[in-house]
Amino acid sequence: MTTSLLPAVLLEPPGKATHSVIWLHGLGADGNDFVPIVPELGLHPSLRVRFVFPHAPIQPVTLNGGMRMRAWYDITELNLKRTTDEPTIRANAKRVRDLIAREQAEGIPSHRIALAGFSQGGALALFTGLRHPDRLAGILGLSCYLLCADSFDTELSPANRATPVFLAHGSRDPVVPVAGGEQAHARLKNAGVPVEYAVFPMQHEVCWDEIRAIGAFLNRCFEAV
Repeated sequence: MTTSLLPAVLLEPPGKATHSVIWLHGLGADGNDFVPIVPELGLHPSLRVRFVFPHAPIQPVTLNGGMRMRAWYDITELNLKRTTDEPTIRANAKRVRDLIAREQAEGIPSHRIALAGFSQGGALALFTGLRHPDRLAGILGLSCYLLCADSFDTELSPANRATPVFLAHGSRDPVVPVAGGEQAHARLKNAGVPVEYAVFPMQHEVCWDEIRAIGAFLNRCFEAV
């Protein structure tokens, strides 16, 4: 495991953690972005969940005029057929796997670890989780899309083909059109991945109904293991 782990905001449960959620933020945000929703998830009191909110590396983003910001990969155009910065995607997927390995080293098996993310972070969570060699508890992709779709079928991990996935999207999303979520849902369903898909009346954001659905999904994933 690498010694240069991504810096992260950690939320520890009372007592020793038995489960973990690694949650990836969106473009230009940082690991603090989703910290406030944790108390609103309604996780079962018996679950002792550590939340890990890593900060993406800082890099220039072409779509934003080359401005340097926290990003999981570069974006060159705003459409669903955008050019993919695959080298950076794979490098940061490795960094997420290192965080999973760190949780395992602290006594939490991979099947008690969930990956989650919003927008860019959701796309990377799907990319990493569905290719991870060890079974995960669940994968959440919020307001996102499927990265590197051409390699999805050949790289889908046998260990995570049956891992539950929750996808959610805003029906009025002007940044990542709802078609991105629909396409990801269809592709995962066709591959036999157990995927849930929910659309909420919102833009590129999260809403209370979605937060409750996320909490219910995590409760189901963690109760199953």
